[in-house]
Amino acid sequence: MSNGNLKAGVQRVGRSLSAMVMPNIGAFVAWGLITALFIATGWLPNEKLSTLVGPMLSYLLPLLVAYTAGKNIHGQRGAVIACVASIGLIVGSDIPMFLGIMMYAPLAGWVLKKFDAAIEGKVEAGFEMLVDNFSIGIIGTILAILGYYLVGPFVAAITAFLTGGANIIYKAGLLPLISIFVEPAKILFLNNAINHGIMGPIGMEQAAALGKSIMFLIETNPGPGMGIILAYWLFGKGQAKSTAPGAAVIHFLGGIHEIYFPFVLMNPALLLAVIAGGATGVLTYVITGAGLVATPSPGSIFALLAMAPKGDTLIVLLGVLTSCAISFLVASVFVKLSARKELDEDALLAAQQDVKARKLESKGQVQTLSAKIVFACDAGMGSSAMGATTLRKRLNSLGFDAKVQHSSIEEIPTDAQYVLTQNSLVGRVRAKVPTAKVFPINSFMNASEYDSFITELTQ
Repeated sequence: MSNGNLKAGVQRVGRSLSAMVMPNIGAFVAWGLITALFIATGWLPNEKLSTLVGPMLSYLLPLLVAYTAGKNIHGQRGAVIACVASIGLIVGSDIPMFLGIMMYAPLAGWVLKKFDAAIEGKVEAGFEMLVDNFSIGIIGTILAILGYYLVGPFVAAITAFLTGGANIIYKAGLLPLISIFVEPAKILFLNNAINHGIMGPIGMEQAAALGKSIMFLIETNPGPGMGIILAYWLFGKGQAKSTAPGAAVIHFLGGIHEIYFPFVLMNPALLLAVIAGGATGVLTYVITGAGLVATPSPGSIFALLAMAPKGDTLIVLLGVLTSCAISFLVASVFVKLSARKELDEDALLAAQQDVKARKLESKGQVQTLSAKIVFACDAGMGSSAMGATTLRKRLNSLGFDAKVQHSSIEEIPTDAQYVLTQNSLVGRVRAKVPTAKVFPINSFMNASEYDSFITELTQ
């Protein structure tokens, strides 16, 4: 495989991971807030509300990622079967199944898509709903069973490899290199297993003998994750940039490190940043002889400083700052490249549209578009209104004057020529106005979603 093909493949994987995670970042933030506030070591401990933490991490968040992944592959049907298949992984494992689901959920959507394509046009009239429902039920059952027995053990093997590698490096006296195993394992939501299952017991033995231990600082250091969040805050774009400030507060002050994991999952190259940052922090602590008296939980900067023995407060803070700085510097390169690529693609598309508009103008053609364009959603007031405004602004910026109205599906004018709507509503729209050309839209507020429609409209 050539370097160009390899690079394109990596970019496709990165975009796929991003498309699974980004729509659900709000749920990760909600889980982070609940965890930071209500767990036993949180800011407002609450025994009853803390029971929300486990189910959200084990079920809600993985299933949201699975739903989104399946929907990206095969619409609503893909979303449903992805959740059915993924529940096998979740129930069959004792750890959060994000890694397995990000591989398995798209596969489930793809399998159903291929099945639907194979039977298209071959189902007798009147049996369509029966076949649709039972195909998801039967295929989903098979995939759930396979996930329970195959994917779960596979992820468990990866976990064993990472934890075993961390132990070998520690025993060999090459402590800074432990970040090669610890930081990727954290991104797979194994942070609690590493901290309390490996680092904690070793640290307690050392603290009993020496009064402090560096092992309490390895997994709990918020510096590497903070560097990632800062890079997105300063150099990212879109939803990732807008959610970074809130994530920074939850991560650094609240101590919930899981909040930055989605930022790395959608751009796996950032693993290099957290590994570099983590190794820098550990090296700083080795050189200065820093340690903590007990495990800080959660991994907030306040908790770290509170667990520092007398005289170690400043050097603990130094390790956090150096790891944050290195992580930020490395992450900035990848975040900038990612953001620039997206901006370049948007600029190219806009320039192409601008050239077409200028060609029309030079030929003396009228710039007013008379086509009847309608945005439609269930209620006709929310997403469709925003989408109509976005499209109208995009057309105006290209030199075209067009009327774009919004309505509910039930009130779409019968003489509408073009209807834009969400993917899940395409079938209903086509049934309502079979003479109109329907364009499915994933995000009403994403201007680049309209490029194919604008190209056809202006031609």
